[in-house]
Amino acid sequence: MEQIINIYYADNAKRLRKIVDKILLNYGGLYDMDKDDFYSLANEVFTSVIRSYDNTRPFEVFLYTCLCNKIKSEISKRNSYKRVADRLSVSIDALVDINGNIKVGDIIADNYNIEDMVIGLSGGEYDNKILLYLNRLSETQRSILELSAEGYKPHEIQKKLHISGKEYSDGKQAIHSYRNISILF
Repeated sequence: MEQIINIYYADNAKRLRKIVDKILLNYGGLYDMDKDDFYSLANEVFTSVIRSYDNTRPFEVFLYTCLCNKIKSEISKRNSYKRVADRLSVSIDALVDINGNIKVGDIIADNYNIEDMVIGLSGGEYDNKILLYLNRLSETQRSILELSAEGYKPHEIQKKLHISGKEYSDGKQAIHSYRNISILF
């Protein structure tokens, strides 16, 4: 057994790491810090394999099989955590009222208000960045922006501009899109 341990742990466990790397190629998308987790897992498996090895088949085959099974189980466990988080998440575009006028994103508390920044705080005089931003918006989007800054509610804006809930939502999305607001930073 000591000879097997020396073979697998020589040169910073190079042979054991090589086996783990070969197994992980089947899964892809892992960061180096994830690999370190799997190397640690391989050490645990190796210890267990050394204790339970019975010489009925080659050690390398037995170790490889045990590592495959343990790594597959660990990846499945990690992915199940991700799926649980995905099931619990709510889209910022999810509707929260019966009429379909208000989305989760409309009611999230936030100190940053693009409407105030562009319309309210500028006092009617726009610097070059704000002018570039406003030029990226359509006439309807600019009207939505101005009415929002004045304190109108979504349904009031829709009525005043004679637009549907979808048109309002699309307009708000354009007003807040990173592509448009990135010019302000």
